[in-house]
Amino acid sequence: MAGEHHHFEKKSLRKVMGGSADWHGLAESCVAFATANGGAIYIGIEDGDDKPPANQIIAPNLPTGITQRIGQLAVNVSLEASLHVSDNGGAYIELIIPRSTSVPSTSGGKYYLREGDRNRPIVGDEILRLLSDRATVSWESLTSAGIPHSQVDPAKLSALIGRIRASDRVKSSVKEKTDDELLEHYSFADGRLLTNLGILCIGRRQDRAALGTAPVVQFIKYDEHDDKLNKLVWDDFSLSPIELVDAIWTEVPDFRETYELPDGLFRKLVPAYDETVVRELLVNALVHRPYTQRGDIFLKSFPDRLEVQNPGPLPIGVTPATVLHVTVRRNEGLARVFHDLKLMDREGSGFDTMYEVLLGQGRDVPHLREVQDRVEVTIGRRILKPSIIDLLGKANQSYHLKQREMICLGLLAQAEHMTAKQLVGALMLDDVDELRPWLGRLQGFGLVGTAGRTKATRYFVASDVMRRLDIAVPTTLGRIEPHRLRALIEEDLRRYPNSAAGEINRRVGAEINAKQIKRALDTLVADGTVAFEGEKRWRRYRAVHNS
Repeated sequence: MAGEHHHFEKKSLRKVMGGSADWHGLAESCVAFATANGGAIYIGIEDGDDKPPANQIIAPNLPTGITQRIGQLAVNVSLEASLHVSDNGGAYIELIIPRSTSVPSTSGGKYYLREGDRNRPIVGDEILRLLSDRATVSWESLTSAGIPHSQVDPAKLSALIGRIRASDRVKSSVKEKTDDELLEHYSFADGRLLTNLGILCIGRRQDRAALGTAPVVQFIKYDEHDDKLNKLVWDDFSLSPIELVDAIWTEVPDFRETYELPDGLFRKLVPAYDETVVRELLVNALVHRPYTQRGDIFLKSFPDRLEVQNPGPLPIGVTPATVLHVTVRRNEGLARVFHDLKLMDREGSGFDTMYEVLLGQGRDVPHLREVQDRVEVTIGRRILKPSIIDLLGKANQSYHLKQREMICLGLLAQAEHMTAKQLVGALMLDDVDELRPWLGRLQGFGLVGTAGRTKATRYFVASDVMRRLDIAVPTTLGRIEPHRLRALIEEDLRRYPNSAAGEINRRVGAEINAKQIKRALDTLVADGTVAFEGEKRWRRYRAVHNS
């Protein structure tokens, strides 16, 4: 059983029994999970333990009592409580808390959000943001514009209906509906009026413009001095969000650019930006933006990168550190349309797809950050390591890797080697135990090797894989085995006594992680091979037997 994280928590049985019961603390946890993406609480297992105490007994009526008590202390929180028995005979209670579509709070009017392994209070402007994200009536479903559903754009309606009926993601029972029934099914209309979603997707240009928050997109190209070279704008509201994706990809000349990459005796053309990645960025910007907020979408092209800036913050419950795993659909109706038209991969943000594609092309992963009231995603133009393209392509062809395995292998190949802690951070996980599905079959196939133990375990692409797949990769000390590293350091200190750790690192191999050097030095000091004088930054090392 893994440690506590963004969708799991453990609580002592004392928290719900006797004089030390902390019902308000349990209610806060339930509110935090319901506000984020849901989760589970195990009651009866102590923090740091994997199982309840052996032969622990819990009264059969306690789960019902917990449900009733939380119902009194929390608003807009639903939960299921069930009694379980571990293989050691100890009983525990499992609480399942789904994500709330309303605004959860304690009965005292306090709001909380689950972030990592803690419950963070929501205060100030964040409360307004939460209320906006979880409005009882969504912006998409409003009919306040008063536009009859007969005043659609006939060409847009015909094209959209045609694509829906042709999509293999749409059930046959939905395809058999009449045009008017499809308008209701996709929430384009409510009775005889078009909803805001309907106006966005199939409405007339003037009605879309009158909404006030229909998307405007600007593409701006800069040179190496950040001076503007070119600008394209889609601001006449003639295109729906669905049509904007195709138009932008087709009309931006930079997306047609390529450059040459050596390929043995030949050279091959590589696109500056992958179509799948650019489309995912555009879909993200259009589907996940808050349509209650004004602001243009900016695509900024620089010589070395593409930045996509979208108005509005990330949805409550999503952070740059959880975007690979947490999915919150801000505009449910628009997301369903994009999904059914195969413009959007499943219900997620598409970041896993971008990771897979970019790493498979030897490029850096996308970088997401919140800048004031905007979200910014940056992708690099440069291929960092051409050899990774060959590695991932041949590995996938030979072993039919899953997406998570491709991402994990790509990160390891790009970094040369990573400790378990570093890999956990790169994959936005909470605990080393969560690495298992990402490493998947990579170790069994012999694609990934390991050295060390626990959080200090180092993972790397096995060297014999390169030979087996006939991939030429420059030799590196990044994957050096611990005993060989200690021998190198000892020899270095014989030549250069009284050296700092950083000096040793630069001489032995700058590509070796500084923490590896420090661990090797600590081991050499412990076994009496190396001695030191001074502390912290002034510490200097020397070989004990200097010959």
